[in-house]
Amino acid sequence: MPNPAISYTRITRVQDTIVTATEDALAAEEPLEIQLIYGPAADRQQQSISVTMRTPGQDPELATGFLFTEGIIRSHDDIKAISSESDVTNTILVSLHEQVCPVLKTTQRNFVSNAGCGVCGKTDIASIYAPVAKETTSGGTSKWSSAMITQLPDILRKQQQLFDDTGGIHAAALFDGASNLLLMREDIGRHNAVDKLIGAALQQKLFPMDQYLLLLSGRAGFELIQKAAMAGIKVIAAVGAPSGMAVKMAGEWDITLIGFLRQQRFNIYTGEQRILIANE
Repeated sequence: MPNPAISYTRITRVQDTIVTATEDALAAEEPLEIQLIYGPAADRQQQSISVTMRTPGQDPELATGFLFTEGIIRSHDDIKAISSESDVTNTILVSLHEQVCPVLKTTQRNFVSNAGCGVCGKTDIASIYAPVAKETTSGGTSKWSSAMITQLPDILRKQQQLFDDTGGIHAAALFDGASNLLLMREDIGRHNAVDKLIGAALQQKLFPMDQYLLLLSGRAGFELIQKAAMAGIKVIAAVGAPSGMAVKMAGEWDITLIGFLRQQRFNIYTGEQRILIANE
């Protein structure tokens, strides 16, 4: 069966003076419209919440994670049913229980969120901030060995099948303190990969998440730190660089943020107290 996350195209490959006509695998990118159904039984409302460009696959996880990290729902228990029509119409319907009142005022979007941006479409500056609860910004006192942390990118890399196939995909992974890979999700959008991961963790009841480490295969932007903070994750490591706003907010939310995790080295930007250096 064809993999919906991969598309194929004919290319001309040039190597030195050798020209070859061949086929190349690409990471698929398709729109997904997330629609929310909510309200009492006698007055159900249906509203389009967002359109995001994503790699098809795990759409129910993506919708669940997005609604949670945007603060629209509080837990997976708020969801009554998910009806996925994404294979046909690129639309997914999330129905909430009748007694659940979604928080929608901070999530109004007026255009498509592209695959590279997790905050595109927000209508004002204040709306880029999700309502991170105070209880998610405390705790997380577990210590993480630096020797163990340096092994994690190699563990993740061995599981990145879509990256092997396309070379153009981001990954987010969840590890426990014994370096066990619990979850891994890939997507052309780094924010989508994190939403898929958090949605899967919600569905699999892996909360609270302050006992886990989130590993990002690329850079760490502000929107990824915020999504992790919404889930209560206290340790984030990125293979790439963090942004200035990511470091600032990680400090405010008491998150340990690691960047440039590769080749047996890394930088600690915030929360150094959670890291045990190998020779300590």
